[in-house]
Amino acid sequence: MNFKKLNNIAGWSIFVIATLVYLLTLERTASFWDTGEFIAAAYKLMVPHPPGAPFFLLIGRMFSFLAMGDVTQVAYWINVSSALASGFTILFLFWSITLIGLKIYKLKPTDILSRGQLIAILGAGAIGALSYTFSDSFWFSAVEAEVYALSSFFTAIVFWAMLKWEHIEDPAASNRWLILLAYIMGLSIGVHLLNLVTIPALGLIYYFKKYENPTRWGILGTMVVSSGILLLINNFIIPGLPSIAGVFELSFVNTFGLPFGSGIIFFGVIFIGSLVYGIIYTQQRGKTLANLLLLGVSFVLIGYSSYTLVVVRSNFNPPIDENNPENIMSFVSYLKREQYGTRPLLHGQYFTARIIGTNEGEKVYRKGEDKYEVIERKISYIYDPDHTTILPRMYSASGPHVQRYREVTGLAQGAKPSFFDNIYFMVKHQIGHMYFRYFMWNFSGRAGDDQDASYLTILDAFDNPPDFIKNNKARNNYFMIPLILGLLGLFFHLNRDKKSFAVVALLFFLTGLALILYLNSPPVEPRERDYIYVGSFYAFAIWIGFGVMAIYEGLKNSFKRNEIIAGGLAVAICLSSPAIMAQQGWDDHNRNNRYFSVDIAKNFLTSTAPNAIMFTGGDNDTFPLWYIQEVEGFRTDVRVVVLSYFNTDWYIDQMTEPIYESEAFPFSLAKEHYRQGGSNDYLPFEDRGIREIDLNQYLSLIRSKDTRLQNQSGYTILPSSSISLKVNREEVLAKGIIPEGMDSLVVDKMVFQMKEGRNALEKKDLMILDLIATANWDRPLYVNNTSREQINFDLSPYLVMEGNAYRLLPVQNPRPRAELVNIDLTYDNMMNKFQFREMDNPNSYYNEDYRRFVLGHRSNFNSLAISLINSGQEERARKVLLYNLEVMPDKAVPYDYTTLQTIDLLFAVGESEKAVEIGNVFATRSVEILDYAVDQNWEFGYMIQLSVTVVGEVQRMFFENGELEKAEYFEDQYERIMQDLGSMTRPR
Repeated sequence: MNFKKLNNIAGWSIFVIATLVYLLTLERTASFWDTGEFIAAAYKLMVPHPPGAPFFLLIGRMFSFLAMGDVTQVAYWINVSSALASGFTILFLFWSITLIGLKIYKLKPTDILSRGQLIAILGAGAIGALSYTFSDSFWFSAVEAEVYALSSFFTAIVFWAMLKWEHIEDPAASNRWLILLAYIMGLSIGVHLLNLVTIPALGLIYYFKKYENPTRWGILGTMVVSSGILLLINNFIIPGLPSIAGVFELSFVNTFGLPFGSGIIFFGVIFIGSLVYGIIYTQQRGKTLANLLLLGVSFVLIGYSSYTLVVVRSNFNPPIDENNPENIMSFVSYLKREQYGTRPLLHGQYFTARIIGTNEGEKVYRKGEDKYEVIERKISYIYDPDHTTILPRMYSASGPHVQRYREVTGLAQGAKPSFFDNIYFMVKHQIGHMYFRYFMWNFSGRAGDDQDASYLTILDAFDNPPDFIKNNKARNNYFMIPLILGLLGLFFHLNRDKKSFAVVALLFFLTGLALILYLNSPPVEPRERDYIYVGSFYAFAIWIGFGVMAIYEGLKNSFKRNEIIAGGLAVAICLSSPAIMAQQGWDDHNRNNRYFSVDIAKNFLTSTAPNAIMFTGGDNDTFPLWYIQEVEGFRTDVRVVVLSYFNTDWYIDQMTEPIYESEAFPFSLAKEHYRQGGSNDYLPFEDRGIREIDLNQYLSLIRSKDTRLQNQSGYTILPSSSISLKVNREEVLAKGIIPEGMDSLVVDKMVFQMKEGRNALEKKDLMILDLIATANWDRPLYVNNTSREQINFDLSPYLVMEGNAYRLLPVQNPRPRAELVNIDLTYDNMMNKFQFREMDNPNSYYNEDYRRFVLGHRSNFNSLAISLINSGQEERARKVLLYNLEVMPDKAVPYDYTTLQTIDLLFAVGESEKAVEIGNVFATRSVEILDYAVDQNWEFGYMIQLSVTVVGEVQRMFFENGELEKAEYFEDQYERIMQDLGSMTRPR
């Protein structure tokens, strides 16, 4: 049989299936997290967060042309690029499995295979590739515009290309394949660095081909050399070459007085000239290996050159220009991701370590008028040596992190961790919770989509959870079929061909457990990070494929006269793996009819007045806003300010320039007052006995650099915990910005108090105060729930709700526990202008990210209803409450804790029947969850806490509103459950 032809046909068929799956389940617009930022940055070739992914942006830009000018389709077509990249990943996985399958049978692609072997090898490729197609983590990344799909493609193609190279006998052709690999590696740097981790595994393939009789020392030497190549690319080429160029630039400009760029040009000429000379010299002298290495470095650099996009585009100052890497100094910082800090790896502190000193590191430069200026020095801390260790895992002193360390290890309050605690945390949490749990999600099953959800096993198939848990679309049980097949294939592979097994095993380790050790992730993450380890799951999918061959070999003896039956039966049995993964995973990976991530952004912007400034906090607040403004051109008069970036001078600089219809910010502080490394980066509170300080006076003292505000550390202090701002009441009323009915609430003076537990202002707080003072109520200022929490002084007494955003106005809320609402404007925005596309569709899948924003919208509907009731407009309040339930019903997005307030309000507006219906559904569901929790011996957590609250509150509301029979029933349930809660000890 012609293996080569059938292998090609089968591979492309699998590619079509996988690509079709991803296109059918593709996100139609920008989803949450980084995709909104990446789509916007790709569409206009801007500069996203470090380290940038420029080649990914170029690919996205080309796919955006397929939208044919329809800006609402740009996101879809850039998402398509991920679907195609993922389809090609599956294609190369298939071909990799079949190539290794040939090695197991000691065959070559040109050899004659028996029909049984042919079916077994092609079946192995199909089952392994399709299982990976439907694996949870890979499928998630395949249908959105994120770097991980394209990164997986590069991992797949270099692994396949190395296996292909193994079968090439002609030395010249063989070397050309290695140069191709170097080029692909270089291109992959412009997407994600994960691809580089495969280099040691590729090195093993090289060694096993060159040396038929491998030795331990030979393998060890190969690991050393290949790890050296990895370090060369990761540590020298990527950040090192720009750093060396920076040294030349600094010397030429600052020492020799030459123009900016002269040092870079000199270094570039010398380096490229040396490289070209070396290539010519080694070729003429017949030094094949040295020539190959120099060509390899050259092609890595050619691929890496996509990073010139970052510098070129940054110099054009696009609206998204993170870190402003427009010169060599800022570009190196951008590449090194210095804004994210560092984590200790081989030696470092425990979280209990006390800082006993500091070390001054490298100087930090910025481009000045005619030379590079030192703005600060990098500082590293010296920790108490009694609280340091090798391989530190419990290092972060952040409050939530410390709490998690103690929960995992059982460490007593105030106790110092031991090395055993440190290793125990690594094994149980970093490896167990943050890797093994993800591994089991992909090949055994997943319990749900809530944060920290566990995995499912065969035993869970006999469990009977409540419908609320059972019907969670992300609850997928594969009955461990892919896992069992993979383990079977693993042992089969180990037994039949130890060389290729070592290669796959090394790939599995390097892209899984080795990453766990290297990344040293903190114990609490804002989202699940399973997508990081897809390379490891890719390797395991190879073993799932070999499970087919293992079963075929087992059946072959039973069908001695007909290997075709044995092969066909093996494939049929193993087809259960991708089949059950597809069946279980389709509903929670199908992103059709899901638009709320974009509608949220529209609703935020709709809530603001023209030329507004909106402060945002987290990624999911910000990136959809960037997308909707930059791609769809919606409300570009509003300036979005990310508070975490507002602590940097480069970002504040960007706010001093107009963008689209948004005017420049009217700061009174100049660059010298907010420059990085200056005295206003951090403003500690020092009580000087001043009851309150006038804001304008405080800003004036800062502008004049008054020494009375300087402490011994050189920082500007905050001399009072209260900051006041005088208000010209008549002038404010004349501007017409005060909502109807709030004239009496206008104050003559606003007083901003430091929040409890906060002992300093940050630069962002200072710049917000400056804006408040200088905008003079001509420029509308808004916050959302996330950003108002991140500001270190309290704005809440003066915030007026206008939809999903809160406007700062000189009016004081007379009821601090209730929202102050601009009723007519909020009603018009929420009832007539807000968008809730497909939020009433039970077939659409909304994971935890979406449910959080639904919760916010529901809460704001309740706040509006309360204000309407308090103003005697009960009929409008009733419409608001019913509209809330109509556009975001329980059948699509389950009730949450805001629903309790909705029930209470429904009783208040006379919708008792609706209130009873919802209360009964919600409380009954909660009772079922609590009974299940007791039966399963869960640890007391959020879901139990919410369910207990729901039952108790519904019982109270039913009793207060005359529903005595139902109230008594839920009271009995509540008392019964409370008696059982003490027995719950098992973590969920």
